[in-house]
Amino acid sequence: MKICVVGTGYVGLVTAVTLAAKRHEVVCVDIDKEKVDRINRAETPIFEEQLPELLKSTVNAKTLSATTDLKTAIQNAEICIVCVGTPSLPNGDIDLTQVEGAAKQIGEALKEKKGFLSIVFRSTVTPGTTENIFSAVLQAFSGKKPREHFSICYSPEFLREGRAIKDALAPDKLVIGREDTIAANNWKMVSSVGCPIIETDFKTAELIKYANNAFLATKISFANELGNLAKSIGINSYAVADAIGFDPRIGKQYLRAGLGFGGSCFPKDIKALVAFAKKNNYEPKILSAVLKTNDSQVERFVHLAEKKAGSLSGKKIAVLGTAFKEGTDDIRESQAIKVIGLLLSKGAKVCAYDPKAIESTKKELGNKIEYAGSIQDCLKDAELCLICTEWPEFRIIDFSGMKNKVVIDGKHILEKKNGIDYEGLCW
Repeated sequence: MKICVVGTGYVGLVTAVTLAAKRHEVVCVDIDKEKVDRINRAETPIFEEQLPELLKSTVNAKTLSATTDLKTAIQNAEICIVCVGTPSLPNGDIDLTQVEGAAKQIGEALKEKKGFLSIVFRSTVTPGTTENIFSAVLQAFSGKKPREHFSICYSPEFLREGRAIKDALAPDKLVIGREDTIAANNWKMVSSVGCPIIETDFKTAELIKYANNAFLATKISFANELGNLAKSIGINSYAVADAIGFDPRIGKQYLRAGLGFGGSCFPKDIKALVAFAKKNNYEPKILSAVLKTNDSQVERFVHLAEKKAGSLSGKKIAVLGTAFKEGTDDIRESQAIKVIGLLLSKGAKVCAYDPKAIESTKKELGNKIEYAGSIQDCLKDAELCLICTEWPEFRIIDFSGMKNKVVIDGKHILEKKNGIDYEGLCW
């Protein structure tokens, strides 16, 4: 089928490439011409495992292209998939600027479109957004009625950065919110996934996405609470977590105590859900505590650094890992970036290394810190090393170049600890 994907961030580009790999004719649409040009040259604008190979093969096969011309893309499309961003406002509420903008532009393009259009809305939004904002704006700007000229379904994504291609090709579930079956059936057909399909109404599908992320974030903060308690009384929290993980009601995933969660989803989604709950006269105590616990891990980490190394003012500190997790170059809401900010406020001289996220870090922090091209360059003459991201490269490290071999591990990843003054954040 002929498909246009609006938005080429992590979700949009992964969605587009995996559909193009299934031989659908996919056109990516983005307002960023530089990003569009890169995609057309088969140069991935983000780091994601398997993405470079799939992007190259689909561009070469001419099943994938990119454009800034939304109107033409809509005219030629049978299905339009909307994957625009929904960042946080300063008060934690969801920012729907891009959603409203996309709805307006698609609506304008629909005015002159011949034929029917199925629209799959994938952006993470609070309950009521698809119906009351996206659909309403679309109808107002197109002047056309749903079911007669277009159909909408809401299908949230559950892609893990670093494993997004695998998740797109083999998801654990497909959630579809709908009022009619037209767009939903077309989406099921082009997705061709062999997993459980949950079909429901718009609001329920929207809340399923938030509930999914909120539960996983809660599990992480629980693990960190457990880790903090265990450390205070001399118990290995990982032994405890491993044991309870055998219980099928609990499971082992997301129970690794450490620096906490970050990224483009968990922090903003929990904040948005908390703000949404408060607007609906409910105080979400557990979710508020999840955010508070997560924020406190950064402070605990830096406090532990001061406890081990004394005053941080004027000292060179090596920070290994700036991405919010391994397998990505994404630093959005990265706990490592927050750690660096706190170190700088205490007068430390920071040198950072990350296998993939250095360029992203430079855009965020500029000349506030030094950047290293290797682990050894980062560690040279450092008085303290903080491990902030769980990259495989950080499992075995030679610390011989450090001035003082003090290492604090925020991810419980270092395997060989001989010859260094080692301490973990939660054990």
